[in-house]
Amino acid sequence: MHETPADLAAMQDVLDRTYAAAGGHLLEIHTDEARLSAAEVADRLSGMLVMVVATVSADGRPFTGPVDAFLYRGRICFGTSPEALRARHLERRPAVSVSYVEGEAVTVTVHGTARRMDLAGADAGFGEVARAKYGDTWDEWMHDAPYYAVEPDRMLAADMSVHTTTST
Repeated sequence: MHETPADLAAMQDVLDRTYAAAGGHLLEIHTDEARLSAAEVADRLSGMLVMVVATVSADGRPFTGPVDAFLYRGRICFGTSPEALRARHLERRPAVSVSYVEGEAVTVTVHGTARRMDLAGADAGFGEVARAKYGDTWDEWMHDAPYYAVEPDRMLAADMSVHTTTST
């Protein structure tokens, strides 16, 4: 876990604000018992995970695709190829949604704005996270690949297994 107490507090604030503004349908599904706290999200989203990123085309069409993603300092972070459609979308229209799902149980969704990471400056600490997964080869190609951190506007996180009942 790479989150500071301030990172967790900021994540919890986004979660709380999101659920406070949620509609009845969502609240029936993401009950108080099912919702994950920021600390629980940080525990669940450890290491590299495959997440689905949604970007928006110039004519408003959504495009989704899987990426290697990490939770780092309370933000979902991911990279892509500089030639990828995803990179072009995010450079022109940084609105983004990212979802992580574990079967029918855990779901985490973040809606926000993709910020290009400064891997040589303010976001340099992310290198230790990436090297833990990719080894030293990450240093060879990280300068060419754009990496993004999602600045969250809304965040939903739940463990739906609390709703599972067992029959006897």
